[in-house]
Amino acid sequence: MTKLISLSEAISKHVQDRDTVYAAGFTHLIPFAAGHEIIRQRKRDLVLARATPDLIYDQMVAAGCARKVIWSYMGNPGVGSLRLVRGAVERGELEWEEYSHFGMITRLQAGASGLPFLPMNQVGVQDLEKANPLIKRIPDPYGGKEVVVVPALNPDVAIVHVQRADANGNAHLWGIIGEQKEAAFAAKKVILTAEEIVDESVIRSDPNRTMIPGLIVHAVCHVPYACHPSYAQGYYDRDNEFYMQWDRVSSSEEEVRAWLDEWVYGVKNREEYWEKLGAEVHERLRVKPRMSETINYGEY
Repeated sequence: MTKLISLSEAISKHVQDRDTVYAAGFTHLIPFAAGHEIIRQRKRDLVLARATPDLIYDQMVAAGCARKVIWSYMGNPGVGSLRLVRGAVERGELEWEEYSHFGMITRLQAGASGLPFLPMNQVGVQDLEKANPLIKRIPDPYGGKEVVVVPALNPDVAIVHVQRADANGNAHLWGIIGEQKEAAFAAKKVILTAEEIVDESVIRSDPNRTMIPGLIVHAVCHVPYACHPSYAQGYYDRDNEFYMQWDRVSSSEEEVRAWLDEWVYGVKNREEYWEKLGAEVHERLRVKPRMSETINYGEY
């Protein structure tokens, strides 16, 4: 049995118009290839949820895929604002919900745990409670101060990129770990994209690194370089130049349309996209091996 299919088939089969889609990954392992495939297939009226929308949701909003964005920080990391998401929100063209980072992760944890909500400590940014009526306060049943509660988030689809997985979706990821596990367990369906597809024995050799178990995965897609301009620890570096370039591109509606035409609609898949980037970019993003020490799990 295998869950291995193409990314285009996975998006076509599992992402429907009006779905809530959570593209996981915090700075690292952001599934840009899946976002581009959603754009390419012209999915519409999506609710896009992410702890940090990053450029992936700027591009999807520009392409007309979204009716709402849920986030806990919005910006082009290290550069400035996400011009396209922010502009759509300010013009009233895009619904939105904002949380603290911990609020967003708590929502996913509630969803993953099968709970309707979870409590959390009060946050310093109390204006979030004024802007978002879904953030509420309840008395501590044990007599302490009030606690903040946030509702569970159960996306229709979570998209997770990993370094390696077997054909059934058992997956290893390492480096900066974001909310991948929580998003996957909270979601109704999980699409997994991977730099490498490996034999089950490779996954079984290091069970503690198996953050995503195959039993919750619906589709596995072999998509090398899937998170450019983000990065995959051990495979390629973050493309900081691209993040700077996007700030310029996103300042012009005409340039955004031209970029989407060339880099999303104008390529068939991620392989063509990576080849189009060219040898200079490939070399600039190349990383040197830095191996961890081996672990002895013992034998019995």
